[in-house]
Amino acid sequence: MNELQASFSRIGQAVSQVVVGQPVLVDQLLVALLAGGHVILEGVPGTGKTLLVKVISQLLQADFCRVQLTPDILPSDILGTNVFDLNDKTFTLKKGPVFTQVLLADEVNRTPPKTQAALLEAMEEQQVSLDGTTYPLPDLFWVVATQNPLEFEGTYPLPEAQLDRFLFKLVVDYPSLEAEKQMLLNAQAGFEAKRSHLSQLNPVATATDILNVRQAVKKVTVQELILDYLLTLIQKTRQHPDLEIGTSPRAAVQWLRASKAYAWLHGQDYVSPDSVKAVAAPLLRHRLLLGAEAQLDGLTTDDVIRGLLESVPVPR
Repeated sequence: MNELQASFSRIGQAVSQVVVGQPVLVDQLLVALLAGGHVILEGVPGTGKTLLVKVISQLLQADFCRVQLTPDILPSDILGTNVFDLNDKTFTLKKGPVFTQVLLADEVNRTPPKTQAALLEAMEEQQVSLDGTTYPLPDLFWVVATQNPLEFEGTYPLPEAQLDRFLFKLVVDYPSLEAEKQMLLNAQAGFEAKRSHLSQLNPVATATDILNVRQAVKKVTVQELILDYLLTLIQKTRQHPDLEIGTSPRAAVQWLRASKAYAWLHGQDYVSPDSVKAVAAPLLRHRLLLGAEAQLDGLTTDDVIRGLLESVPVPR
C-alpha cells in the first residue's frame, strides 16, 4: 500500500506541473476518485477545469471521454441507442460516451432536465437501461461535471435531489500571481494543452490500482468517537437556523467514505477529526440550502460550514 500511496502522491505532483497553482483542488479530486464519488467543478471559463480532468485521466491510463452538453443534447446522445442492422436483421447497441472510465460532462447545467436525469441515473446505478436491457458500465466509472457560475440565461440548474448524487462540489478559483506567472513561463517554453502534449505525460497508476485503493480505503479504521463527531455535525446541519435543508443520510455515508479516502491519501490508516473537517466544505456546499434571511444577510454556505465546524467540539 505504501507503493500505491507514493503513486498517488506522484499524480498530485505531475498534475501540479501542468495545472499550476491548484494543489488543494487536485488533492480534493483525488480524494473523490478514491472514494468512488462524482464531482462538480464550478468556475469561470479558462481556469483549467477541462485540462485538469484530462491530465488526471492520462496519468491513470484511463479511458477518457468529454461531452459538451447543450440544450439540444438528448439522452440517447449520452447513453447510446440501438441501431437496426439491415444485413443481420438485428438491433445492435451503439454505445454512447457514458461507456467510459472518466467522463467529463462539460456545462452540465446547459442541458435539459431529461438529459441530466439520464446521466445522473447512470452515475447512481452504474448501469444503463435501453429498450428493456441493462448494460453495466466499467468498474471504474467517474463523472466530473463542470458548470459556469456566471451565466444563468439558457441554463437548467440541477435540483437539490440531483446535486446530492455528487460527492463534492469544488470551486475553481483564479490562480495566484506567482502561479499565473509560471503558466505564462510554461506557455513561453512551448507548452500547449493539446492531446499531443498531454500524451507525453508518463502514467503513474492504472484503473486497477484505483480499484485496489478503494478496497484499502474501506479498511481505514474509524473509532466510535469519530462517528459520534460526524453524526453531531450532521444533526447540526438539520437544526441550523440559517438553513432550510440539512444533509441527507446519503450525505452522511459519503462524508464518512470521503474522510476515509482523505486519511488514506495522506498516509493514515485511521480517520481523525482533521480528516472529517478537511472534506466538509466540498461535501456540504452543494447540499445545504440557505434560508431567505441568511441570503439577505450575505451569508454563503461556506460561511455556515466554517461556523458549524467551529461550534462542535473536537473529540480528544
